[in-house]
Amino acid sequence: MHTSGALIGVGKVLPADVMTSQATATAIALLNSSSLPMLVQEEIERLIMTGALLPGTRVNETELAQRFGTSRGPVREALRALEEVGLVRNEKNRGVFVREISFEEADEIYELREALEEVVGKRVAVRVTTEQIAIMHGLVDAMEKAAENEQAEEYAGLNLQFHEMLLQTAASQKLTETYKRLVKELHLFRMRALTQGGGLHVSAPEHREIVKAIESRNSDMAGNALKGHVATSRARMHKAYEKTLQQEA
Repeated sequence: MHTSGALIGVGKVLPADVMTSQATATAIALLNSSSLPMLVQEEIERLIMTGALLPGTRVNETELAQRFGTSRGPVREALRALEEVGLVRNEKNRGVFVREISFEEADEIYELREALEEVVGKRVAVRVTTEQIAIMHGLVDAMEKAAENEQAEEYAGLNLQFHEMLLQTAASQKLTETYKRLVKELHLFRMRALTQGGGLHVSAPEHREIVKAIESRNSDMAGNALKGHVATSRARMHKAYEKTLQQEA
């Protein structure tokens, strides 16, 4: 199980090949064992968020332990934590599976995200630095390249970096906590909207417009740009869901 998605970075763009699975395992093995469950949790979460572990997939503890160069203990502890935040479910006598959410639940989450993104945009517009804007443009450049190459998983990782940076710039702990919980629960429909809803080739230009709005330092413009982006993402989710229903009919 291999993924080319980039890890979320702080303050810089991380290319896909910077952190391979082998390098990740080596880095984890060098750290104190008390830190392992959290690090393993973050890596499994990344696999889920970028679509490397799809909803409904059974999570193999042994395979993940080998991947990270650890025992099964830290993996098991990480999965318990991920169950608490709603990313996996534990079925008795069957194992742990990546959680699936209903279309109705996803639609409600998107509605909440529209309001939150508007707040994020307004806060970022009055706090962003010139250096941060340059980094945002670099991320969008990388997203456009991933879209051109039909690399949905790579694109998803870059998208996570972009929005992570916005949250850091917004500088609100409560906003960040609430936002991240919602985003994590939308992993299934985000990937569907990218690949089946046609979002892969239009989402990057939307992000470019977001950066331009932020660059204007106009809080209302930035807030509306982010709110509008979520609204169109929600529409793509509807399109992907309708396409799935047609295929199953």
